[in-house]
Parts: sequence; structure tokens; C-alpha cells
Amino acid sequence: MTNVILTEKTNPNTVNIDISSSLKIAEMINNEDKIVAQKVSEKLHEIAKAIDIISDNFLKGGRLFYFGAGTSGRLGVLDASECPPTYNTPYDMVQGIIAGGDKALRYAVEGAEDSVELAKEDFERLNINENDTVIIISASGNANYGIEILNCAKEKKAKTISITCNPNAKISKHADIVICIETGPEAVTGSTRMKAGTMQKMVLNMLSTGAMVKIGKVYKNYMVDVKPTNIKLKDRAKRIVSEIALCKQNEAENILKTNGYKVKEAVIQIKYSKTFDEAQGLLSKYNGILRRVFEELD
Repeated sequence: MTNVILTEKTNPNTVNIDISSSLKIAEMINNEDKIVAQKVSEKLHEIAKAIDIISDNFLKGGRLFYFGAGTSGRLGVLDASECPPTYNTPYDMVQGIIAGGDKALRYAVEGAEDSVELAKEDFERLNINENDTVIIISASGNANYGIEILNCAKEKKAKTISITCNPNAKISKHADIVICIETGPEAVTGSTRMKAGTMQKMVLNMLSTGAMVKIGKVYKNYMVDVKPTNIKLKDRAKRIVSEIALCKQNEAENILKTNGYKVKEAVIQIKYSKTFDEAQGLLSKYNGILRRVFEELD
């Protein structure tokens, strides 16, 4: 059993889960989940290096690609899909690709994670280049799909990152940055949608959020590039402008309505009595970083 991948081993803490009460089942799973955050904290240096690579490439006009199969692929698609409404990014700036295509988001696609040809097809249609960042997400880190994606990325001189739970993962030999977080055996043996999936979600949150912060999508901890596509987000935009510009919410709302709900521009318009065009010019001068605009005008 020495060569069995950690996530495939039997967890001694949950061997009686099938004869336990509902409360005990919940306690067992919760206790296993408590392990995840601590394990992630042990790899913050690697995560920070990955954030720097991603943000540097964004500033060069590059894109971020998540590739994975099964749960890993679904989590990559989820993180990518949340970037446009959260940070008003172009839809191609962060992309999630799941082995087997969109059908695999809902249904298992047999053999997708083992297909080298499928990996080549997915990679080639994206026109990945040296300014892009490619991340492979895989609990075991041994699937042919991920290995081939990394090989293709290397040929295009794209920066590569692997996220895995397996210290012996094959993908780790092909990536520039290796984020290996050993979450250990699952509460249900081999069910990597559990601790492994929780770890992946946490790390992806750090990578995309960290990179967006670094390129000026956040001021203090305000979501200043939010794309207000519904009532809730419009209300959030109004509150953000009001709190940063120190104005009443109705004043913030009036400016937002006239400028297309552009939060950073609205803040500058109100705080410094600038026109919309002047606000855009200042933001352009400082690559959209609101703090830099404040430093000039204060």
C-alpha cells in the first residue's frame, strides 16, 4: 500500500462513518475539514509566487487559464466565471477549461482526464502565448490530460503552475511553480470532492483575488471594479462610492447612473470634483490603481 496516493488511502478517523449518527457523521467531516486551512497555510510562499506570476502577466496583457478534470475542472470553471462580475474583467481574461468540455460540468465524461489528444485540442484552440499563465488543478496530479497541457504550455513559453495533493504527482515535474498541499485521506475514501476540493477552492480564491488586488481591482478591501449587473450589485456600488468618497448614498447613486456605474470614476468625480473624462484619464495614467490617483490629487 506504500505507493497508494494519499487521497486514495483509507482514513482511520472515519472507518465507522457508515454506522454513525448523522451528528457524528457531520462531526467527522468537520474535523477533517479543519485540517485543510492549516495545510494551505504551510504553502503560502508558493501561493504568493504564483500570485506574482499571474499579476505580472495580467499587466502584460496576458490571460489566466485553469485546466482540470472532474471536481478540479469544475472548480476552475467556477473561479473563472466569477471574475467578470466581481472585477469587471473581460470574459477571456480568466478562463476555466474542464476535460470533456461543458458537458463534463454536469456529467462524468469517461476517459477525458486520460486523453492526450483531448488536451492538445483544448490547448490549441486557445492560442496560448508567453504572456499567459496556465494552471493545472489535480488531486492526484497524474492524469495524462494535465501533463500534456503543461507540455504544450512549455512549448509556447507560458508560465505554468500545478495545484495538487500528491507529493509524487507527475505534473509537479512539468510546472514552474508547484503548490502541493497534502490534505491526506478523505472522509470517504477517494472522494476528492471533499478535502482536496476544499483546498483547491481556497487556493484558487487566493490566486485570482491576489492577482486582482495586485493590478488595482481593489482599493483597501473594496471591490472597486465591480460590474453592477443586478440590484444587489448596484446597491453595493453605491455604498462603496459613498464610503470612499465620503458622500451621501443618493449623491453616489446619481453619479453612478450618469457614468454607467463605474465605481472608481465616480469616486474621483465626487471626491475631487472631476469630470468623467478627467477621472478616466487619471486612472489610465496609473493603470487603474485608485490609490495612485489619490496620491497625486491629495
